[in-house]
Amino acid sequence: MIKNKSNLIKIVLVLIVLVVLNWIGTKVYKRFDLTQDQRYTLSQSALATVKDVKSPLIVDVFLEGDFPSEFRRLRNETQQLLEEFALNNTYIKFNFINPLADEKSRDNNIEQLMQRGLEPLQLSVNISGKTSQELIFPWALASYNDETVKIPLIKNKIGATQQELVTNSIQHLEYAFAESFQKLVIPKSKKIAILKGNGQLEDRNLADFLQTVKEHYFIAPFTLDSVASNAEATLKKLNDFDLIVSAKPTQAFTEEEKFFLDQFTMNGGKSLWLTESILMDKDSLYNDEGRGIALINDLNLNDFFFKYGVRINPVIVNDMYSAPITIAMGEGSNAQFQPLRWPYSPLAAGNPEHPITSNLNLVKFDFASQLDTLKSSTKKTILLQSSQLTKLEGVPKEITLDIVTQDPDPATYNRGPQNLAVLLEGEFTSVYKDRIKPFNSASNKDLSPPTKMIVIADGDVIKNDVVKNQPQELGFDRWTGQSFGNKEFLLNSVNYLLSDGDLLNVRTKAITIAFLDAQKIEEKKTQWQLISIVLPLIILALFGFLFNYLRRRKYT
Repeated sequence: MIKNKSNLIKIVLVLIVLVVLNWIGTKVYKRFDLTQDQRYTLSQSALATVKDVKSPLIVDVFLEGDFPSEFRRLRNETQQLLEEFALNNTYIKFNFINPLADEKSRDNNIEQLMQRGLEPLQLSVNISGKTSQELIFPWALASYNDETVKIPLIKNKIGATQQELVTNSIQHLEYAFAESFQKLVIPKSKKIAILKGNGQLEDRNLADFLQTVKEHYFIAPFTLDSVASNAEATLKKLNDFDLIVSAKPTQAFTEEEKFFLDQFTMNGGKSLWLTESILMDKDSLYNDEGRGIALINDLNLNDFFFKYGVRINPVIVNDMYSAPITIAMGEGSNAQFQPLRWPYSPLAAGNPEHPITSNLNLVKFDFASQLDTLKSSTKKTILLQSSQLTKLEGVPKEITLDIVTQDPDPATYNRGPQNLAVLLEGEFTSVYKDRIKPFNSASNKDLSPPTKMIVIADGDVIKNDVVKNQPQELGFDRWTGQSFGNKEFLLNSVNYLLSDGDLLNVRTKAITIAFLDAQKIEEKKTQWQLISIVLPLIILALFGFLFNYLRRRKYT
């Protein structure tokens, strides 16, 4: 009796402990990220983008369906990332939708998604030696307070395999969602001035850049015409802006304008300079002769950049690793457009150690100059470089399309990588320190507070094509179908200059993804099928035979 009572007490205590633990489990929820790269731990800057969400933020993900294992991994990583966001803010809801599931509505869904700018991705699927084409939509739409933004889930990179593509995309997911949430939730506050009046690009050639940037910041044109007549008032107006962008100026700056821009920097203003020290446009080659003359474009800015720590050399970078030029080959109706080697369009690789250019696609240049860094008070960081196989050509120089038919001499491409974009940070010393000023200013300064500037050796980096008066996507080559990293590089540059670097640092997060070797799977498929299906049956049969044998021996 006593023993039964003791056992009953133990059972009751165990039940009470289980009930208490279960109740605690409903009140306290904790996830532990045991991965070495902490891929499921959101950064504080990413969490800050959803901190102020006070109404439902709905995310519709279209990466759903039956597709290769690499993209199933991307789908699962996307779900786990959104779960982390949702755990930190219960207003975040997400759904996974397969727009291709219903054959009846498939074509209509594809058309509607493409009208919203969600381009499908075509995959090559290899099953048992047979290759087939599959269509997926690697996109998401986030909606909050009647506003919607599209989120790309694929991070393109020229020459990448499917596995590399997925790895890059997974690495980019947190930044892609955080940046999109920031657009929806955090109101715009910073202002950007687009400089005009010195032969800069027209708005139609900047359309895609301006459209992209205005999702984050206020933008407005700003001319320097009134500098000579009312410098103080003009400088005061410009100082209301946080960043100036000068896109491919072709007319020289006056000393008054230089002093004006110098004082903007001395007051802590940030600058993005897309310079053009060589006058040469690829469009001018499409004439009867197929030739043009490259000339020096003196913008009267040499001492300006020299003082800050950069020299722009008036030479053309000729690079063996470059984007092609598309030319009509043949006569009359038999002519066909063909992409041919064009050494004057270098494809620049980004600095993998810096958040602006980490995990960045190649950036396309046209007739780029070369940059040197000099000793000054600023810190210099090389953002973009050409390939190793380069040579420098002086100007003036005749450029002709005949070069596409000539075989290059690799021995002449021996100048190594050339600097094409440089970031300057720190305290800038005025260009006019200890010099006669173009005009007297009561607010004149010789030393700036900590600020930033980016100098790019080619203005065409920001230029989008215009077809039938319609601006095209920046960085997209309609002839080859390739997308370059120009737009992402410029947006990252603007974000960094305007101190959105905390969120930008998410891009440097390194994630290691382990994939199965598809070739080995195909080669050893039969072996592993036998191991996983036949071997357990053999083991079970042996166990049954041995059990019956021992049982008979024991009881017979």
